[in-house]
Order: sequence, then C-alpha cells, then structure tokens
Amino acid sequence: MGAVDFAAFVDELAKVAGDAILPFFRTALSIENKKHKGAFDPVTAADRAAETAMRALIRKTFPAHGVVGEEFDDVKSDAPYTWVLDPIDGTKSFIAGMPVWGTLIGLCKDDMPVYGMMAQPFIGERFTGDGAKAKYRGPAGERKLMTRACASLADALLFTTSPLLFTPDERARFDDVEKDVRLSRYGGDCYAYCMIAAGYADLVIEAGLDAYDIVPLIPIIEGAGGIVTTWQGESAANGGRIVAAGDKRVHAAALEILNQ
Repeated sequence: MGAVDFAAFVDELAKVAGDAILPFFRTALSIENKKHKGAFDPVTAADRAAETAMRALIRKTFPAHGVVGEEFDDVKSDAPYTWVLDPIDGTKSFIAGMPVWGTLIGLCKDDMPVYGMMAQPFIGERFTGDGAKAKYRGPAGERKLMTRACASLADALLFTTSPLLFTPDERARFDDVEKDVRLSRYGGDCYAYCMIAAGYADLVIEAGLDAYDIVPLIPIIEGAGGIVTTWQGESAANGGRIVAAGDKRVHAAALEILNQ
C-alpha cells in the first residue's frame, strides 16, 4: 500500500485533532510546564486531547502501526508503518492566542517519511505532501504547492522560530547566515516550513528539533520541490539541527556558513 492511499485517513486524523483542539483555543485553558530550572516548554489540555484522539483512531484503523508522538510514550515504533504526531506545533503561539500553530501528522514507512500534513483548524488550512508532490487546501481554494527560485542568500527570506532556542555557538552560526539574507522573520514554527513549500519564504534554520517537529513537514517541502537536511546535509528524519530551503542553491550557501 502506497503512502497516497493514506491521504483520506490523514484527513480524518486532522479532523479529530481539530475537533479536540478548537474548544480550547483563545480560552482560559490551563498550562503546564514540561521543563524546569527556568526553561518554559508549555503543554496544554488541548495538546493531550488531540493526540489522544489521533492515537485512538490509528489504533482502531491500523492496529499494527506504530505511533511516535510528543505527549505520550512511543508505541511499536519499530513497525514498518509508523505515525509521527505533534498535536500542536507552536504551543507558545497557541497559548498567546496567535494562529501560527498547526497539527503535524506524518507517516514513515521503514523509517522514511513518506507522507505529511500540517493542518491549521482555526484558519482552515491544510498543507500535504508525499515527497513527489504537495498540495494546499484552505480558504484560498486548492492548489499545487511549489517552492520558488532563490539563487543566493542575498535574495532569501529566512525564518527561525526564535534565536533564543539556539546554543551560543549555534546562535553565532545562525547570525552569520542572517546577516547575509534579504529579510529574516522570527516565529512561525511549522508555518514557516509550509511557507517555503508555498513559495513565500526561502530558508528555515533551527536546532533542537525532535522527530515529530520535522518528519511530517519533510514530504511537504520535498513534494513542493524543496530540500530539508541537518546542518551537516544529512537526513532530517531524526530531528536535531535543521535547514529547510526551497532552492538547493540557497540551501548549499547556508550549509557552507553553518559549517565554517
């Protein structure tokens, strides 16, 4: 069974997640901090409700499949087919009432990302891809996603969620790239990657990502003609330090600076 056969099921997962999340958005929801000693990594009842709903639907429909998610323990993560879930990517934006967050749903076959979706239920947008093609559906209708040409950093629009998430060494390397680009923007989380796929941005540089932060986005960006790797140019499927770009030329230019 090919990844494209799972497309309708991924739509179902996105719906149950959205139904679980939206009652909490822009309400006085309770927030827990998953980290201590001054760090702030929030999790809400909405995160847990959405992942619980998606896991239940996967377990019912594909009981042999594995599940890797942000909020709960891995299940059968060595299965040939494994779902990779981040119920709310961008929880900090979510708790601030900003709509720049999304539900990430990825499917791996033999540890390779083969299908992904970023769903934003409040706005009603869905970005999907299978590595060969990518699609947008939302208030603006439906269209094919395609990255745009960007020959050099001087022409690039660069995103990172927050420079504060880098180590001092990583921040210095990021700064070296940032000073060469046309424009840089902060914030966005998963939305920034989808803007690459949609042809509105050119480069995302981040660090400290988990697999569930990036696996669902890889088939979308690659399906739109882009590239996603680690800072060393290797597979991004395990997370870590990530560079995503719409054009291989600007990707190569960024990697050259990041590895100096």
